[in-house]
Amino acid sequence: QVQLVESGGGLVQAGGSLRLSCAASGSIFSINAMGWYRQAPGKQRELVAAITSGGSTNYADSVKGRFTISRDNAKNTVYLQMNSLKPEDTAVYYCNADLRALGYGREYDYWGQGTQVTVSS
Repeated sequence: QVQLVESGGGLVQAGGSLRLSCAASGSIFSINAMGWYRQAPGKQRELVAAITSGGSTNYADSVKGRFTISRDNAKNTVYLQMNSLKPEDTAVYYCNADLRALGYGREYDYWGQGTQVTVSS
């Protein structure tokens, strides 16, 4: 059984900061890429940022220069530091991991339950 548990969401004023965390736990053999997605009401889920096991990163254009993704491989944890937040960043943020569980021969996508981020103007 593998779980991704997010924390750190909340309500913040525009221009403020939040830090999201996501810890993967359970019978994990290996983790490749980890990332953060978000889904605003009435919109499709979109990639916010991703990071490989080697530390290479990828960001959506809308968050470049404001958000920073990082990970601690020893703790199977990925972080998203969000600065200069805007009302349009309001969404449910989901953690994603491309990981291989013990007893499985390949990687699968796993998702967290989501954490709400609300930015007031």
